[in-house]
Amino acid sequence: MEHLFIGKNPNKPTLLLLHGTGGNERDMLPLAEVIDSEASVLSVRGNILENGMPRFFKRLAEGVFDEKDLIFRTKELNEFLNEAAEQHQFDRHNLIAVGYSNGANIAASLLFQIENSLKAAILHHPMVPRRDIELPNLAEKQIFIGAGVNDPICSPEESKELQALFEKANANVTIHWEKMGHQLTMQEVQAAAEWYHKQNFS
Repeated sequence: MEHLFIGKNPNKPTLLLLHGTGGNERDMLPLAEVIDSEASVLSVRGNILENGMPRFFKRLAEGVFDEKDLIFRTKELNEFLNEAAEQHQFDRHNLIAVGYSNGANIAASLLFQIENSLKAAILHHPMVPRRDIELPNLAEKQIFIGAGVNDPICSPEESKELQALFEKANANVTIHWEKMGHQLTMQEVQAAAEWYHKQNFS
């Protein structure tokens, strides 16, 4: 997968950056600087093109996922992360996802499908990736959800449903609300950074 790796402090987590629809591997770099400027960064570009815009998996319509493709692309991303850890010599078990919109959805799908695929996750405006599946045990997994009370794509009810599903799987979830829509604000990014530093990740 097209990606960018920036190696920094090996004792810190590696931040896995996952962009929204139409983004690329450089879009999320400013977020990594705010969250932890000393952490290494693995920023990935989605393998799917929708009208020329990169995405991490196909959809049938806005808010309607192609579940078969989502399952395949989640496994594909996980295999890539295993390969990237060997190639770039970072700790595969110390990987924290930072995703927005489509990127947050694929990160949530990793947590839903593959046990220990991520150490933790910062999910900005995610949706529920899949329903009617049993999640792996997410005990000790720390998850931050950034949500908008006026989000037309990801309703507050969907954000609360995702939180409940994670918590049912024993994850420790913090949900942060903004009075905005689907856009990602600096205030929300700073809230994620404050949450991150409270966790004492190492």
